[in-house]
This record gives sequence, structure tokens and C-alpha cells, in this order.
Amino acid sequence: MSETAYSGASVRVLKGLEPVRKRPGMYVGGTDTGALHHCLWELVDNAVDESMAGHCTDIKVTIHNDGSASVTDNGRGIPVDIHPTEGVATATVVLTTLHAGGKFDSDSYKVSGGLHGVGAAATNALSARMDLTVWREGQVWQQTFRDGGQPEAELAATGAASRTGTAVRFWPDMTIFDEDVAFDVDTVASRLRFTSYLAPGLSLTLVDETQDSPTEIRFQAERFGELLDELSGRCGDAITPLIESDAAEEVDKEGEVEVSIALRWHERNGRISGFANIIPNSEGTHITGLKLAVTKALNDYANANGMLRGNQKLTAEDTHSGLVAACAVRLGDPRFANQTKDKLTNNGIQGVVSRATRAAIERVFEENPPLAKEVIERAKLAQKAREAAAKASELIVSRKSAISRTALPGKLADCQEQDPARSELFIVEGDSAGGSAKQGREREYQAILPLKGKILNTYRADPRRILQSEEVKNVVLALGCGTKSEFDIQGLRYHKVIILADADVDGAHIATLLLTLFHVYLPDLIKRGHIYVAIPPLYKARKGKTSHYLKDEAELRSFLDGREDADKWSVQRFKGLGEMNPDQLWEAAMDPESRILAQVTYDPDNPSEDDQVFSMLMGDKVPPRREFIQANAHHANVDL
Repeated sequence: MSETAYSGASVRVLKGLEPVRKRPGMYVGGTDTGALHHCLWELVDNAVDESMAGHCTDIKVTIHNDGSASVTDNGRGIPVDIHPTEGVATATVVLTTLHAGGKFDSDSYKVSGGLHGVGAAATNALSARMDLTVWREGQVWQQTFRDGGQPEAELAATGAASRTGTAVRFWPDMTIFDEDVAFDVDTVASRLRFTSYLAPGLSLTLVDETQDSPTEIRFQAERFGELLDELSGRCGDAITPLIESDAAEEVDKEGEVEVSIALRWHERNGRISGFANIIPNSEGTHITGLKLAVTKALNDYANANGMLRGNQKLTAEDTHSGLVAACAVRLGDPRFANQTKDKLTNNGIQGVVSRATRAAIERVFEENPPLAKEVIERAKLAQKAREAAAKASELIVSRKSAISRTALPGKLADCQEQDPARSELFIVEGDSAGGSAKQGREREYQAILPLKGKILNTYRADPRRILQSEEVKNVVLALGCGTKSEFDIQGLRYHKVIILADADVDGAHIATLLLTLFHVYLPDLIKRGHIYVAIPPLYKARKGKTSHYLKDEAELRSFLDGREDADKWSVQRFKGLGEMNPDQLWEAAMDPESRILAQVTYDPDNPSEDDQVFSMLMGDKVPPRREFIQANAHHANVDL
């Protein structure tokens, strides 16, 4: 190799918005539908920040029929004066410069969902075109950007205005995004609905222009606690009334933090959600603070009132059973794990939320002792059931094996059912889809085991490597029946083992790797009919409020062919299970009433042929395997 092959000329400096276009995953999480929606969320969050600052009461989000989307608010309007250091209009700076925004000025925004100041600029960078309209200082100001944020001309006043506010419309650059991405009205509606609970009093309107007759939905909540009705879903009836804090303000070493808490216990399937400055977070210090405080508050009250015996102590599993809760924090300097903001990392927030949660619970309990007793008794009942289940697992032969509950893999989200005949195990591709499956499942009888990536090919692998494979061990441990000479069907913990992988070639490969594991080391599970493959949909067709999940292109064509209103149906193609929210995943692949399962069986007339198929798929020659999977994945040897 030439010594001059790597030189200064090899080092490329990305300028302006070019880093976003070059590495969109760093800024919006990728190039799929989720990333497209993230571009829209950045604009919505900016408008909501205006509301939280006390300057905006109405926000309108429009999904246009040309693939674009727009956000309009009645806030102060982005400043249009010449920026003191950049020499161009401030509005232009905001939309074309990374790490530029009013969120860095605490006098402008005490509380904001913005973090890096890349939101609107990142959206512009990933747009083929963006139109900006600002109503400010008695005039209408307009500017257009093209090809990733390049201004066509300077910001200019185009007329008189009697209002204030900002409107941004953008057309995503389809040379960057995946070719099948499109805005999903249901997803946008869900986001706006949740936002309305987090900003009580703010009016949010969604306009859908993608249908022949445009529709309009308005969201407005009066109080934060209304959010629990939205979160309840399949959690059964509420057993206890709402426990809600007034917007509790506390001063922490990191500054002023405002906390809203709402809790309620239901019949089953608890759910805890967190939000930081209206941004939804699946993890974070605020959620940890709430969980710890609930358990401590219930134990403290129960001990103080003689409701626990001896050394009895309620665990988090007991106190969180059936708990539906939400925690929203508003703070001046939110810190997230990444730009997608799914995990809050501020260290001081855990203590602030814990104190606010305990204060809310203690106040309500003191004012309503019968309610306190009901909550404690429910937790004690959950503890009793948990202890009985643990004891039964030691006594029941079907659960009595070398694979004890304490040895189960950490990633396994087990079900509550003790009868293996009524228990299902979903082996899910990826942590993202696994997270959605855990939230969307029926906890009573459905267990979830997420796998990280593709497991080892067990057809030709060295047995020592197989024993060292973490993912293989997790599957075997979860099943509980051993393998080969140590196989004992009485130890099987689930009589329905369901492989849930993406509806694409990679998903078919992962499913085949798992089937290979069962074929080589646990063939009796296939012989006895315990192994299934879920067939998740590849498409979702929607018209108005009606939607249908369709497993492949053939089923999509069949669905649309012959329909007089075929052109009125909008079609979304899912890129993977992780793209589905928990409710979608439940309805499409997990609900016994609507899911499609394929039971895996051997050919009773020619069993040796099955092994020949596995040899072709998992043998030493890679090209034939790849060609076979691509050409014949839909012909898998299964019984529908």
C-alpha cells in the first residue's frame, strides 16, 4: 500500500448541516418511519415549548397529501432580527445551524424539551424543501430552504400581520429516508393526545389531508391525571381511585424542578410511563424515583399502622402489581442518553420525584384511610400470590427441574400462570421489539424472551461453542426441559413456544436459526407440536378509523383488488417489529383473537427430508443457503 494513501486529504470536514445528512442516525435515530416522525416531533416540541413558556395556546399539525407535514403555532414567532454574531436573520440561524436555539438561554425558556439545539435544523437538513412563515412585529416573514437546508433567498417581509406565531412545513428528502416511509396519522394523533395531558389547557389540532375528505381532531386536557385513562388500555377495571399530586414544585441542587404524579391500581397489567418536558421516555431517573417511592411509601404506611406481620416486607413486584402510573418532570436543563431522548439521565431527579411521589401518597392515605387499606391489602394479596407461585414451582412436577426460577435468564419477562399448558413463551427478535412485546403482552399467560441479534448456528457448531453461547443458554434455561440426553418433557415451562421475528429475509433467517436449535437439540418439542412461528404483518392498510393488518404483498393486493375505494386506503409498510408500538404488536402478532400462528411439524411420511432441508440451510456452503432463504422463506414447512 502506498504511504501516501492516507493523508490530510483523506480527512473530511463536515460543515453546516452536512453531518446530519451524512449520519442521520446520530440525530434522528435512523432513516425509517420512526426517524421521519422524529423530524416532526422536533417541530411539535418547539411549539409546545412556547406554550410551556406561557406564550402559545394553539398548535395545529397538518399531514398533507403530498407527503409533507406542517406545524403552526400562535406563539411569539421565531425572532427575525439580524443575529449579532452570525450576520443573518435569527430565524435563518435557528433553521440552518446546529446547536443554535433559544433553549440555551434560560431567560427565554425556563423549561424546554430541546437539548442540543439541533431539532429544527436537523429536520431542515433532512428535507428536500422547508417553508418557514413567521408572524412577528406586525409583519409576515417568509423563507424557503431546499436540498437539505440551503436558503433560496434571505428571510423577507411579505405583508402585514395582525397575529404572532410560527409555521414550518417540510418535505422529507426521500434520497435519505427509506423509500417506503410515510407519516402515520394514528402515530401522530397518539403523540398529540399524550402531549395534551402533559400541557393541560393547550389546544392541539391534527388535520389529515391524505384522505378525499380532510379530517380534523382536537386534543385538549384539563389536568394531568386524565393521562391514566389513556394508559389503562388492557389493565382491567380500576380498583382504587386516582392518586394525584398537585403540580409539586421542589428546589433541588440542580435548580427548580416541577413534578406531576398520577397513580391508580387496576385489576392487572400495570404500566408506568415517564415524561421529561413533554418528551416521552421509556427509562430514566424520574421513573426509577417513582418506582422506589411507591414501594417505600406503602411499606412505611403499612408498618406504621400495623398492617404487616413480623418481618414481612412488600417488594416492588407486590406494590407495582396492577399499578398504572405516570410521572412528568419539567426542568431547565434536561439531560438525555441521546438525541432521541428516550432516557432521562439527570442524577438529582430521582430524589425529587421520590419525594413528590411519597408526599402525594402520604397525603391521600392520611385523608382517606380506607383507600390506604385497600392499596395495602392489594399489595399483600399480590405478595401472597407470588409466594404461592414460588412454592408451587418447587412442588409441581412440570416446574420441578434443574432449571429453577432463580436460574432463569435475566432478560426473560415471565408470565404469572403456573400451568405450562396455559403458558406461552414468545422468543422475540431484538431488544426493541422485546420491549414493545413486554408492554403489549397479556402478562397473565404470555412470557417474553428477547434475543440480541442472530443466535449461533447449532447445526454445525462445536458443542463447546454452543454451551458458551449466551443466547442459546437463555433459550434452554427459559424452556426448562433440558436438551438431548437430559431432555425431560415434564420440565417444559411453556406448551406454546412462539418465534416472533421480522417479516423479512433477516427475520426468516433468525427464525430458521431458532428452528435449527430445536431440530438438533430439542426435536421432541417439534414432534409434540409445541413450536410455533408467528406471522407478523408486513403491511397496514388504513382508511379513516378502520385499519387492517396484511401479512405480505400478495395479501395486500388481494385486499385492494376489486375494491371500489382502493385509492382511499393508505398503506404503511412495517420495517420491523420494533417499529410497532405495544398495542399494534399485541393486535397484529400476540392477541389470540387476531394473530396468525404457524405450527411447526415434521413430515410424517418422510422425516429424513426435514433434516436435508436443515442441512441445506445451515450447512457449510453459504451461497446455497442464502439463495434458498431468499427464494423459499415463504414456503417454510409449517401447518397454518
